[in-house]
Amino acid sequence: MAPIDLLFTFLNGLSTGMAVFLVAAGLTLIFGILKILNFAHGAFFMIGAYVAYSITGSNPSSLWIFILAALVAGVVVAALGFVTDRIVLRRLRNVDEAYTLIATFAVVLICSGVVKLIWGVNYASVNPPPLLDGAIAAGPLFIPSYSLFVIIAGFAVYLALDIAIHRTWIGKLLQSVANDGWMSGLLGINVPFALTSTVIASFMLAGLAGGLLLANQTLSPILGESYLLLAFMAVIIGGLGNVRGAFLASVLLGVIESGSSLLIPNMPGMATYVFVILFLLAKPQGLLGGHRI
Repeated sequence: MAPIDLLFTFLNGLSTGMAVFLVAAGLTLIFGILKILNFAHGAFFMIGAYVAYSITGSNPSSLWIFILAALVAGVVVAALGFVTDRIVLRRLRNVDEAYTLIATFAVVLICSGVVKLIWGVNYASVNPPPLLDGAIAAGPLFIPSYSLFVIIAGFAVYLALDIAIHRTWIGKLLQSVANDGWMSGLLGINVPFALTSTVIASFMLAGLAGGLLLANQTLSPILGESYLLLAFMAVIIGGLGNVRGAFLASVLLGVIESGSSLLIPNMPGMATYVFVILFLLAKPQGLLGGHRI
């Protein structure tokens, strides 16, 4: 295999990995703090995409409109996260995890019905804005502009999360709540507020991801399923609830997915599933298992 093919495969895998991380970021955040595996995360990712689509239409006029639509989608889904927390998640914080999975699956069905009611069941697609609808030449290598945008967006979200969690007082408070909520409450931390804020942030990240990954996607009521499986894999491989681990796992899964499509194109996804199985057999605690957030 030529070096140029290897480089292109790596860049394509990095783009896929950053797309996976954008979805997995909110998923791993809510698990790291609340220890809730939010099965409805993909549904709210889908709602974020539809909200952004309502603003941009099929052909966004500019990059700034595209980014603004993604931010608006994040705010709208964050508001839905607040409502979901008040009605559903807050009632499930001290019960068995199985009830949470059932409840969030019910939320998936509700979200799917709402999307069909508001936007219908017809498929729709969105083109990248003019600035991202092309490719950048780097010698013999051509990098799609939108792929480069996704890579930059993924790194930006990761850096923002990592700094917020590990370099700010808010992050330190959230870490203390995640490690021992009871003791944090005794020390004067408003634990319910911290947990609700985490839910809102997680849902905001889902909506933002839906907006940023809107282009070159087929919008439908099953859109959330397209990234959710890989996002769950990234969360598990990275170490449940660890943002840094989820980031590394997303890149790893993206590169494997890209490489397998080149080496074994007749068996899409096979290498990824085999890798996940073998990895969990060898290291079931994940890349950075034992270190939440």
